[in-house]
Parts: sequence; C-alpha cells; structure tokens
Amino acid sequence: MSSAIASIRLLGLSGSLRRASHCTAILRTLAVTLSDRARLDLFDLAAIPLYNQDLDADGGPDSVRTLKAAIAAADGVVLVSPEFNYGMSGVLKNALDWASRPAYTSVFKNKPSLVITASPAFTGGVRAQAQIIETLVAMLAHVVATPQVVVAAVHEKVAEGRLVDDAALRFALGAVDALLRDIALRKLAALRSSEHDTGGAFVP
Repeated sequence: MSSAIASIRLLGLSGSLRRASHCTAILRTLAVTLSDRARLDLFDLAAIPLYNQDLDADGGPDSVRTLKAAIAAADGVVLVSPEFNYGMSGVLKNALDWASRPAYTSVFKNKPSLVITASPAFTGGVRAQAQIIETLVAMLAHVVATPQVVVAAVHEKVAEGRLVDDAALRFALGAVDALLRDIALRKLAALRSSEHDTGGAFVP
C-alpha cells in the first residue's frame, strides 16, 4: 500500500484568487507536508473565463482544456474554498461548471475528491462545503467520506502563507490520508484486474 500511495498525484484547486489567500495557503502547506507521500500540484484558476455555452465546443478555451487535462492526469483532487454568501466562491463554481462538461462523462466522473473550506467565521465555511459536495455529486465525482474539514477563524491560523495551526493541519491531513488510501485501493484494484485480464503475465 505504501508504494501505491507514494506514486499518487493530487491536484489542488483554490476557490480564492487573492494573493494572500488563506485557501491557497492551506493547499501549499498540504503540498509541502505531503511531499514524501504524494505530489500535490496547485492549479491557478485566474485564467479560466466565465462559463459560456457558446464557447463550450472541442473542450472549451485553451485554459479550460488545460484545466481538464490537469484534472484527468491527477489521481485525486483537493478543493479548498472560502464561503461567500452561504455558498462556494464564484471562482470555484465557474471552474467546476467548465470541468463538468460534457455532462455525465466529464474528467470529474469517478474522480476521488476531497473538499475543505475555510472562513474567518466560527462555522469555517460549512455551508459552502455542502454546496460544493452537492455540485461534485451532480458531476458524478467520488467524494471521499471523511469528517468535514472546516477551518474556522482561518485568519488566526494562517501566517506568512502557511497554515500554522497544528490542530487544523493534523485534522486536514487526516482527511487527505483518507483520500490517499481510497486512491491507493483503486490503484491496487485496477492492477489486480489488469493482471487477471492478462492471466497474471507482465505486459510492458
């Protein structure tokens, strides 16, 4: 199982475009902390245009095709969003709308996904988290079942671009570990299925 986890590639999507984004800081901290177990790359959503069905042909604009390719190449996705007006950020919703195409066969179909929210409020963005999960389920993504990771009072837990609160980081890492285990089990199942299909022979 450990070797399967070590080869895992994750993609991080931050729902905030701020230079000093707390959500991006959480993702960057996870990337550094996980570096010996998995690779976590961040994708900048700033270049993703507003969704327009008129442009939704041949995979969409170049930036959207790049986003879809990054999601497809990843073994799993970690989404971190602030809460805006009881919901996810428009930045993240817009990116998910693009990534959800074509309907029911998008790059998110069956993709292991983990949702984290952060807010200065004591609720930690939990209402946004519910909305994100609902959207992912509609896209047929595989949302990993873990206790909800919400980072309350995030402005007190992030400093110099890093999540510095040990308890919050440990809790988030516990959820990421569940994601990694889920992905590793899927990799092992796919490997065993491949071996069964080839009669156990190694096919280079």
